Amino acid sequence: MQDIEYEILKDCNFNEVSVADIVIDSRKVTQNSLFVCLRGSQSDGHDFIFEVAQKGAAAIIVDKLEANYSSIPQNLPIIKVNNARRALCVISANFYSRPAKKLRLFGVTGTNGKTSVTYMIENILRQISNTGLIGTIGLHFNGEPVNIPFATSTTPDPQELHQILDYILQNGGQNVIMEVSSHALKLHKVDGLFFETAIFTNLTQDHLDFHRTMDNYLACKVRLFTRAKNGIINVDDKYSQQIIDLGTCENWITYGIDNDCDIKAVDIKNLDEGSAFSIAINGTLEQFFIPTKGLFNIYNALAAIATALSVDVSLSQIKAGISSFAGVPGRIQIVPNNKGLRVLVDYAHSPDGLVNIINAVRNFTEGKLITLFGCGGERDTEKRPIMGRIAGELSDHCIITSDNPRSESPETIIAQIQDGIKETSCTFDSFVDRKTAISHGISIMQPGDSLIIAGKGHENYQLIGKNTFPFDDFEIAKSILD
Repeated sequence: MQDIEYEILKDCNFNEVSVADIVIDSRKVTQNSLFVCLRGSQSDGHDFIFEVAQKGAAAIIVDKLEANYSSIPQNLPIIKVNNARRALCVISANFYSRPAKKLRLFGVTGTNGKTSVTYMIENILRQISNTGLIGTIGLHFNGEPVNIPFATSTTPDPQELHQILDYILQNGGQNVIMEVSSHALKLHKVDGLFFETAIFTNLTQDHLDFHRTMDNYLACKVRLFTRAKNGIINVDDKYSQQIIDLGTCENWITYGIDNDCDIKAVDIKNLDEGSAFSIAINGTLEQFFIPTKGLFNIYNALAAIATALSVDVSLSQIKAGISSFAGVPGRIQIVPNNKGLRVLVDYAHSPDGLVNIINAVRNFTEGKLITLFGCGGERDTEKRPIMGRIAGELSDHCIITSDNPRSESPETIIAQIQDGIKETSCTFDSFVDRKTAISHGISIMQPGDSLIIAGKGHENYQLIGKNTFPFDDFEIAKSILD
């Protein structure tokens, strides 16, 4: 319990306890697990103390007093801390001998673009060192996936995160790039970590079911810039100056396209094979190429370039990393076919994300642009009609369907999206079953048309009720096209 204020409620020779692992999910407790009781929106770990005691937990960490602790088996130590989430960070770091202290960390936060930016930075840093990547698509080391699963969708919980950092360190890693979500910052998942460089992509409406207001959302993002040496900021985002004003980074590097900044893209060209642009660096106009399309991908590239410059990576290595960037699974991912149809899968699931993907695809669509999407259940309900209106204004036809409805009625979610699309003149169809929707979208296409299948991207599952079903937009579309 080094570096933590604590009170032993039941000693039971606590100093002699042998801990095999750290667990926050009572279902995963095994013999000699240290169980940390966390209070969440759906459940409270304190309610499972008797269950984990029976499973052979070595000790239990709590942050609230319960009258019935005295009835727990006498050989089970119980330790009270002020905040179990913050204590979990310290305990996890100590358990793995503080691997983060020996690694150079890069954290990317923002509503959209986090995954793409981390992949671009990884591709640059791999030119100079062994590099790990942690984020929405899992764990990668030197470009290869590593089978260390973690429970949450973007930023691992502390006990998983420090296990991953230890793996990277033990295998010769030097740099780690990670997506840092607003949830992770709010829930103290990265407490105790200090980042070499923190990157801000943008802030648009999302996750208000969790944060309630945009001010709360912004405040969580700012936290990353109070624990980093360098701050990389998208100056074209309206929240950028607030992050600079509230952050405590030693050095700031701004990037953008529209406003004056340190790393500004000019002479932008949309090419058949990607995008080209120039940046004035040290008085010289340097030319860059990325093999991906869309203005938002240029923003992502600028973030990666600024990050690399913050740690003195050479221009030749930066250009090599950017130009060889192979893209991200589920981000403008083209489904191959021999029918002359352009079908793309993308993870866009926020209003701004939908704007970006539709505008990007519109630039290379000769025929009609069809947008297929839904909205997740038990999440920000306010964005549903907004996304419907956006899709209707920017598309030639829309198909509204289920995303991950969870325990909400998919018909209700679809109706809320329809409220927005009905404010436009766009035609639309609705199908509760996502596979049926994809099949219909492909069936109405003509050569030259584009179909965007948005919302799930790389995900290979669908959450319906309390069940998880296999579902992969890319594979479903590919099988229909085949």
